[in-house]
Amino acid sequence: MNESEVSVPLPVRLRFGHAAIQHLADGIGADLLHIKGAAVDPSLRPGGAAGTDVDVLVRPSHVEVLDRAMRQHGWRLYSSFENGSPFGHAQTYLHDAWGYVDLHRYFPGIRVDPSRAFERLWKDRQEIEIAGVGCRVPNVVGQAVLLVLNAARSPDRARGDVRAVWAEASEPRRAEMEALVADLDAPVAFAAAVGRLERFRGERDYRLWKIVSKGGSRSAEWWARFRAAPTIGMALRVVSRAPLVNVDRLAHRLGRTPTRGEIVAEFFRRMVRAVREAWLAVRHRGARQ
Repeated sequence: MNESEVSVPLPVRLRFGHAAIQHLADGIGADLLHIKGAAVDPSLRPGGAAGTDVDVLVRPSHVEVLDRAMRQHGWRLYSSFENGSPFGHAQTYLHDAWGYVDLHRYFPGIRVDPSRAFERLWKDRQEIEIAGVGCRVPNVVGQAVLLVLNAARSPDRARGDVRAVWAEASEPRRAEMEALVADLDAPVAFAAAVGRLERFRGERDYRLWKIVSKGGSRSAEWWARFRAAPTIGMALRVVSRAPLVNVDRLAHRLGRTPTRGEIVAEFFRRMVRAVREAWLAVRHRGARQ
């Protein structure tokens, strides 16, 4: 290590990352809410877990201008909306000084229009200070709901969040959370996190959240995403993207930009894997009959 370099502890760097993205957003007039990590109220996470990156939920109409400003100020795109997750909800950036930032254009599990959902959380926002900068966050009830919704996608890692913010919550707090879940139209994902998913077997996104929370093959996940799509256009988009290679993920695995030949080879590996998964599913159903 160079004598002039100093190793900065991750929790400290994350706090400065929150401050840096808020400072940039303030400068261009973009609205964002800090979620998860250092932005969570201590009453919801007594252990103070800070996570490994900065997460912000951005007003949808401000995503484009914030994306442009981040690229102009040293943040490099690490994974795109299309390739970042099955939900296409977040784009990840990497900065040499501030580390990773996940920019959310909506939050998985919330079914109302993203602009309406953001406005619902924004109107009850609070302000906290992170690394000397005033940062807007959802109120405590909003934070609690987002932690539970997030837990539906990572049940093993987030089991403590569900216990702290839901299982051990008072009845009045639970009622407030359920009212917000109703406002955001997020009952299925919320139920998947708190163990009530079977109450929603008739919902179009039931199978998706069952696979996300319990596990399943990639082929089954894509079929569930198709069934969960709220419009024909969105369903067709799922179909069109299903066979495509996630180039961002392949690049991260290889540690470099993949060649055209490697992308083609990965495409055929995906096809072989999909056929194998479909065949195993048919055999499994046959064995149960």
